[in-house]
Amino acid sequence: MSLISDDIHRLAKLARIDITPAETARMLKELNNIFSMVETLQAVDTAGLEPLCHPIAIVQKMQLRLRADVVTEVEHREANMVNAPQQENGLFLVPKVLE
Repeated sequence: MSLISDDIHRLAKLARIDITPAETARMLKELNNIFSMVETLQAVDTAGLEPLCHPIAIVQKMQLRLRADVVTEVEHREANMVNAPQQENGLFLVPKVLE
């Protein structure tokens, strides 16, 4: 996949940013290089390979140091809701921002 200038202008418009023609050319080159690298990575046959939990796992056996998933904080809902300008059923009410 490769992009053209119109794609860059469309992305800039969607992101609501202004870019100069020089920036457009630079971004076009950089993004096409990134897409080229992704295509190269996608071409590698990874069938039958297990994913690594950590990059170092390829050279030495390692165990992940995971902690137990336990609740350590007590609920402070009532104290947190004291300063809420509007609330309902223990939830903050906020103005609607999207139509």
